[in-house]
This record gives sequence, C-alpha cells and structure tokens, in this order.
Amino acid sequence: MKSSAKKVELASVDDLFSTEESRADAGREKVVEIPLSELHSFKGHPFKVKDDDAMMETADSIRQYGVLVPAIARPDPEGGYDLVAGHRRHRASELAEKETMPVIVRDLDDDAATIIMVDSNLQRESLLPSERAFAYKMKLEAMKRQAGRPSKNSAQLGRNFEGKESREILAEQVGQSRNQISRYIRLTELIPELLNMVDEKKIALNPAYETGRVYDADLE
Repeated sequence: MKSSAKKVELASVDDLFSTEESRADAGREKVVEIPLSELHSFKGHPFKVKDDDAMMETADSIRQYGVLVPAIARPDPEGGYDLVAGHRRHRASELAEKETMPVIVRDLDDDAATIIMVDSNLQRESLLPSERAFAYKMKLEAMKRQAGRPSKNSAQLGRNFEGKESREILAEQVGQSRNQISRYIRLTELIPELLNMVDEKKIALNPAYETGRVYDADLE
C-alpha cells in the first residue's frame, strides 16, 4: 500500500541552524578592509587635505590605534572604489604606513554620494570659505537633481512638495541663512587669486561677494 504522506521539503543545514538575527545580519552593511591603493578621491572633492599638524596628529593616532571610524566608499565601475567620506583618514593612513583601512561600501549614485561627501565634511570646525562655497554649490545642485527638477529653473519651479526651495532646505540643514548660502556660492565664480585672498583673510566675505557677483538664476 502506497503511503499517502505528502513529500516534505527538507530545510538546508544553514537554514536549520540560522536565527532570525543572523539572517538579518546578513543584510546589514559590513566593514571591510580595503587596500589604500584601491581607494580613489571623489571627483570634484572640494575639501583640502593638507599635511599639517592636525594631519600628523591623526597619523600618529592611526599608527597607534588604527582607524577607529570606517570610511565610506562606493564601487568604481573602472576598478577600485570612489572614496565618499574619509579622505583625511585615508591620507593619515598613508602617512602612518598602513596598507589598508576599514571601509563601508555602499552602492550610491552621484547625487547621493555627493551629499554624503559634503555632509561628512561640513561638521569640521575650521573650513575655508572656498571649501564651504564649493561644498554648498555641489550639494545644492545634487539636491535639485534628486528632486527631479531640471538643472535650470526659476525660483518658482525650484521647490519641494512643502513649497520650500532647495536653497532654503540647504540653509536650514547647515544653519545658515538663504542669503548667506547665495553669498558663498557666488564665491565659486571668483578667479583663483581672489578666492585665495578670501581664504587667507585678506578680503572679507561680503566685499568678495560683491566683487565676484554674477547672475546665478540657474541656482535659485
């Protein structure tokens, strides 16, 4: 007499011994050690990485304790990885004669990567006006593209669903006024010699803004 029992599908050994926590962990981001030579600087990175006293202190710390906060990178289609956050740690690791550094690898498009790159550096206490200017410009343009708006628009069209302009949102995020954001962005139109004078505090921000004032309706 044939058995009427239904065929039972057996679970794999991994399924039998895995827990809900371990399965969830498999989907989490992982920190991996990546060779320094495979980490490339982010295109258009506006923040200067200098071998100054602060950098030497960071290198000494990494030499002794390693990199305590992982960098963030994304795969580069041409090989290696684009470094999104952690340029100073990367340079300090080189000075400390390390071969690898801990990195979180994420799949990011250009705009998402730009915003993370800018946000991770804007928290620094001492930023040059030129660094802040190009960072604001890069993030604002990325925010506008993420919102699905054309690169050239009037102020009336450049708004999110709450009726706020991208520049207003950026101003709130960085703790600046909308007008101050505009002043910084206009600095990006200065010739390098004038911009260096602003960084060196030979010209104040407002006079430099007036000197380099240009029509920037495409950023409104």
